[in-house]
Amino acid sequence: MFSGLPGDPVMLLGVINTKLRDFYPSLEALCDDMQIDEDELTEKLAAIDYTYDTKRNQFV
Repeated sequence: MFSGLPGDPVMLLGVINTKLRDFYPSLEALCDDMQIDEDELTEKLAAIDYTYDTKRNQFV
């Protein structure tokens, strides 16, 4: 699905939240830089009941 990222949603969650915390000011910036479809990412993480919180800049 996403090149270089884990296919497992739980592992993907950890990687994405770490990248958001350490390197990116927003989900949009992460998706832009990593060339990830934002809708596809949010749908994959919504499948395990996580949504993006803009104030916290992480999936919760």
